Amino acid sequence: VCRSNKSPWVCLTCSSVHCGRYVNGHAKKHYEDAQIPMTNHKKTEKQEKVQHTVCMDCCSYSTYCYRCDDFVVNDTKLGLVQKVREHLQNLENSAFTSDRHRKRKLLENSSLNSKLLKVNGSTTALCATGLRNLGNTCFMNAILQSLSNIQQFCCYFKELPAVELRNGKTAGRRTYHTRSQGDNNVSLVEEFRKTLCALWQGSQTAFSPESLFYVVWKIMPNFRGYQQQDAHEFMRYLLDHLHLELQGGFNGVSRSAILQENSTLSASNKCCINGASTVVTAIFGGILQNEVNCLICGTESRKFDPFLDLSLDIPSQFRNKRTKNQESGPMCTLRDCLRSFTDLEELDETELYMCHKCKKKQKSTKKFWIQKLPKVLCLHLKRFHWTAYLRNKVDTYVEFPLRGLDMKCYLLEPENSGPESCLYDLVAVVVHHGSGVGSGHYTAYAAHEGRWFHFNDSTVTLTDEETVGKAKAYILFYVERQARPGADKL
Repeated sequence: VCRSNKSPWVCLTCSSVHCGRYVNGHAKKHYEDAQIPMTNHKKTEKQEKVQHTVCMDCCSYSTYCYRCDDFVVNDTKLGLVQKVREHLQNLENSAFTSDRHRKRKLLENSSLNSKLLKVNGSTTALCATGLRNLGNTCFMNAILQSLSNIQQFCCYFKELPAVELRNGKTAGRRTYHTRSQGDNNVSLVEEFRKTLCALWQGSQTAFSPESLFYVVWKIMPNFRGYQQQDAHEFMRYLLDHLHLELQGGFNGVSRSAILQENSTLSASNKCCINGASTVVTAIFGGILQNEVNCLICGTESRKFDPFLDLSLDIPSQFRNKRTKNQESGPMCTLRDCLRSFTDLEELDETELYMCHKCKKKQKSTKKFWIQKLPKVLCLHLKRFHWTAYLRNKVDTYVEFPLRGLDMKCYLLEPENSGPESCLYDLVAVVVHHGSGVGSGHYTAYAAHEGRWFHFNDSTVTLTDEETVGKAKAYILFYVERQARPGADKL
């Protein structure tokens, strides 16, 4: 219909090929057009045969049912779905081989086409790799691209040794790559490692992370299906599950022992969340001090809470709809959001504090201090808020620094910090485009070797700092600035 070669889906009823719903949605429209009003119950069986409900992704060979709104992992008694899958694989391996050679030759002879950029007068290769959208998986792609540009975190996984392929196949799915965890388990760490290794190698313009996505489905059931998901929620689940899996054994050697051998992740930098420290807590882990004071007797209660990211409210006075170019009213800054998070506040009637001295719930105040800053500071701006009937998005532009975010004034003991230990530089930004959490689109900006890139699923483009600074950020990743050698001696 639209002659697009992006995300082709083949109908398993009539073999028609259309684009997926995250392109122009003609595959879904083909299913909708085939629906027959269910007026005559006697025709039900015949109607079932002409519903055109099941289709297959020609790139990842995933099978999907529009009627169930879910992917299909089983097959017919005759194994017809697998036969279609094998036929498509044979086409890809044989008929398109010569075409691929021709394209590769053209690419080499045309100086890498768009993958060559002029930087400081010299020509350099654009080796960034995009991630194909597997069906509203932009939320996952934006997080993966952001994490892949946090060098210390990414390098740890890329340097893990590869694991042999598991023998056999799961029904209707591709072979899983697993670590030594038993035949019935899959490894998120392994698939995450493979995905990171595929990025920035420059051998392809886009990588299809379907193996990782299937593992995500297996261990995180709430991300199954074809619906848009919250990128922040996915990031938290991903980090939590990586952390839990990394605490297990690794080819007979404990992962904690491997972590201790890594000199860049010393014991002093560890923050334990749910057990032993891992690279996740060593990089993203910080500690908050939650201070609550009873307004009746003055009793003070302190509690230390580990965190992997900080969720910041956009202050209510900035939530009116306005663009960043409007003159009226002050502009919301990231400092406003951080100040709102750490300022002293009186708890409302629904959050009364149980005072141990008064022996009952009393009015109280609450204040957060940061007791320990992480190596990578992840800041989540709370743009989605529930109302009585729906979830609204706060579309306010929040100004954020690309360099030199100073966190010293939020520290519990700022006098014990070094001159540059509280300064952070931006490395990645996740942006949500659209009006609702269940819709819209996610993209990411990330810095790599001094240049900024915009990651929009399979498309990667070079961009500039001015464009990044204008983005309506949803998640911000800041990396701790490394102190200059000898700076502590001055």
